[in-house]
Amino acid sequence: MNRFSSTLIAVVVALIALGGAFFGGVYIGYSSRPAVLAVDDVVNKEFSKPEDVDFAPFWQAWQILNEKYVNGNSTSTADVKNQDKVWGAIAGMTAALGDPYTVFLPPAEKKQFEDDIAGNFSGVGMEIGVKDGVLTVVAPLVNSPAKRAGIKAGDKILEIDGLVTGEMSVDGAISKIRGPEGSVVRLTIVTPAREGEEDAGPREVAIKREIIEIPTIETELLGNNIFIIRLYNFSANSPELFGKALKEFSNAKTNRLILDLRGNPGGYLEAAVDMASWFLPKGKVIVWEHKGENDEDVAYRSRGYNIFNDNLKMVVLVDRGSASASEILAGALAEYDVATLVGETTFGKGSVQELVPVTSDTSLKVTIARWLTPKGVSISKAGLKPTVPIELDIEAFKKGKDNQLEKAIEILKK
Repeated sequence: MNRFSSTLIAVVVALIALGGAFFGGVYIGYSSRPAVLAVDDVVNKEFSKPEDVDFAPFWQAWQILNEKYVNGNSTSTADVKNQDKVWGAIAGMTAALGDPYTVFLPPAEKKQFEDDIAGNFSGVGMEIGVKDGVLTVVAPLVNSPAKRAGIKAGDKILEIDGLVTGEMSVDGAISKIRGPEGSVVRLTIVTPAREGEEDAGPREVAIKREIIEIPTIETELLGNNIFIIRLYNFSANSPELFGKALKEFSNAKTNRLILDLRGNPGGYLEAAVDMASWFLPKGKVIVWEHKGENDEDVAYRSRGYNIFNDNLKMVVLVDRGSASASEILAGALAEYDVATLVGETTFGKGSVQELVPVTSDTSLKVTIARWLTPKGVSISKAGLKPTVPIELDIEAFKKGKDNQLEKAIEILKK
């Protein structure tokens, strides 16, 4: 089983809607027919059936659809296979939980998910999730088509190529946004109004798809002898790269460090734990895994690399695109007073998913726990609030002026 803490992902799928009889002709006694009838090509209909659950309505609905449904799309002759209806039923059951990060992956979606992990895909380069029930951009990736098209963290995606996203799963949305390299996808976007501004309303953005190369880390020695590490994701190799970046910082002979996690949608939990271990004594709790009231919380603790002394001056930059593993790392450094958080409130993706196989070609991605900061604060509820809140000045940023970074430098100069 694989466990993931990425931003990655939500499901709101409607399975079947049955209308009443508009006209006469309903057979008398139809409702009293046997609940479980002969269904071709479906086996193990009663396997592991819970004693307190009545499956009769399900099989009755199945039979009604088999007998009465006529495809309303006259241009389509494709028949829905029984096994596809089973996948749809599982997806509907999963959606009934109301958790946007618990999702069923039928064969095509399971392969897509595996491609995501391998990093082999053509698309526009942005992480998406669900925020307040709406499909939302977690963060566009640096140097991606989405970033160049002006997509921002927090943007709401209303339509994809004219299809409304209201009842679309995150995985379904991802499959529609992706496509062949060089092709174009059209997104209808709303950017939430910032304080003191008016909502500009929806706009259409056309983005040409590319092969996405996910960057990991950049380093730079700024003026005033301040070293900055820009971390773009928590991939499998990011701990090694982060260690090399810290060595560069040490060789720069300065004690002033900025860790820029803006637009970082997260990734592997182990990467966040490893990075936090450079700053915290061995055994200090980095994050709690809360599995519910009936289970004890599990602590992930520092490995105690802890190479810095009290002379370290550190700022962590965050924004609404900082999610998941970014929030774990930033939360730990802030609560132990290692670093000052500067920027905007983070995305608030603090749940733990586990990938569980259902069949050889399908899986369930199930939320099994929530992340809590070392002091027990739920990351999912409202994200992390910076010690020094400051919104990015978009117009100034377009002209090369970064007011959030300037605030971080100002703090470190004191």
